Amino acid sequence: MEQNPARFSEALSALYSPAPVDWAVSAGRTGYEAAVAAMEARAAAIAAGEAPELVWLVEHPPLYTAGTSARAGDLLQPDRFPVIPSGRGGQYTYHGPGQRVIYTMLDVKRRGGDVRAFVAALEAWIIDVLSDLGVAGETHPGRVGIWVARRDATGEDKIAAIGLRLKKWVSLHGASLNVAPDLSHYDGIVPCGISEHGVTSLAELGVEVQMNEVDRILRARFARRFGPTQDAPNPES
Repeated sequence: MEQNPARFSEALSALYSPAPVDWAVSAGRTGYEAAVAAMEARAAAIAAGEAPELVWLVEHPPLYTAGTSARAGDLLQPDRFPVIPSGRGGQYTYHGPGQRVIYTMLDVKRRGGDVRAFVAALEAWIIDVLSDLGVAGETHPGRVGIWVARRDATGEDKIAAIGLRLKKWVSLHGASLNVAPDLSHYDGIVPCGISEHGVTSLAELGVEVQMNEVDRILRARFARRFGPTQDAPNPES
């Protein structure tokens, strides 16, 4: 059913909260299983009212994750990297060095309770970040993630993925933005089950930017849409 545009705009506005969100950035490579364990524990604490919301930025070693809708035929090279089942929505994706993984543990119910508006706000956040870097990102019905035009204008490629799970109304997982990963590592899967389009990165688009600058823009743009942030320790520590 199509949602009333005015009500949807109100839902987007309701996502803003004046309570500071913890903001953590992990150096080096964070193991996927350890990250999920830390994320699950923090989400449970948020749901119980025992901890503030958290955005956690990490990089993982090379690996593939299988979302809840993953199809066996989309895993083309099962022995290339570790393949780890994930509780997030979606299909197969790749994580690895040069990709900023953004784990968002936010209380969706307290922020209006509209899951569709929440996902749209996450997408808009990443599009805002890309815009600050001179890249025009878009969403398309029926295609998950953020898409950009190829430099040769022959089509579109995905530059950021979105994959979420809600547990007691607290979001887990989040988004991943390709800054400068080895794009050949996507050859082992059909990314998100979409074979007719490719995958790109800021580096491939000619945007040379350091990860800490991407992190700075992510934080500034997050604050505009979701509310203020405060420095926090690595949740694994």
